[in-house]
Amino acid sequence: MSRRRPPDPQAPAAGTESAAQGSDAELLSRYDILRVRAPNPGALTLSGTNTWLVGRRPTWMVDPGPLLEEHLERLFAAIEDREGLGGVALTHDHHDHSEAVEAILAGHPAPLAAGRGPADLRLEEGMRFGPFEALATPGHAPDHFALLAGGACFTGDAVLGEGSVFISPHPGAMAGYLLALTRLALREEVSVLCPGHGPPVWDAHGKLEEYLSHRIDRENHLIMALGEGHRSVTELLDAVWFDVPEQLRPFATATLAAYLDKLEDEQLLPAGVERPSFAGTEW
Repeated sequence: MSRRRPPDPQAPAAGTESAAQGSDAELLSRYDILRVRAPNPGALTLSGTNTWLVGRRPTWMVDPGPLLEEHLERLFAAIEDREGLGGVALTHDHHDHSEAVEAILAGHPAPLAAGRGPADLRLEEGMRFGPFEALATPGHAPDHFALLAGGACFTGDAVLGEGSVFISPHPGAMAGYLLALTRLALREEVSVLCPGHGPPVWDAHGKLEEYLSHRIDRENHLIMALGEGHRSVTELLDAVWFDVPEQLRPFATATLAAYLDKLEDEQLLPAGVERPSFAGTEW
């Protein structure tokens, strides 16, 4: 297939960054999907939050992203180029994915679908919304959904373009996350993952297998650390998450809590293990 990049429908004035910088030409031409990356890079957002637009006449939006004027201008331009907005879907309601919702819908009124909070349509397993089919992917957040459309899967923070995600310790989080990854891996029609952060992943099933292997490996290391007598949060983090940078250690602590919950539910957790406390935290 030709790799020639088609004209960018959002191309800004000379000397400014392309709104679709990093978009894959094959993604645009085969699936008629556009990635608009927000200028909010960081340790958790990687190169920035991805907003995805699917189809045209009208287009459908996944995760409007942060409320940044530069990002909004690019999204409005893309909506105009694609001849209107059919609806907006959230993979989850974390700030960096959802903050721009009100501004987008104020400029282009359309229905909003989300797993929780104010929405015109509350997402549920198997629900259809525009071109999307919703697949529950709890783990990173309890309201998290992946959205499937024509061979593409918009994974939000369930699967990233690079690196791994933290799992929040809401009830059943880790078991639900592993089940969701397994169910996604069984969807043979999925050929590209469109993540909330990072580049699109063309080896979709390879990435899902990698994510599953990573989680199983972490759990095995945690079970070994517990078997060696480690019981404190610090000891377990040092033994199992030794490769995590210091600034990300709080998120590793949240993932540790989710693993410990899973082991407790499976009656595999030894006595005397210190449990991380997240009192008052809403995931």
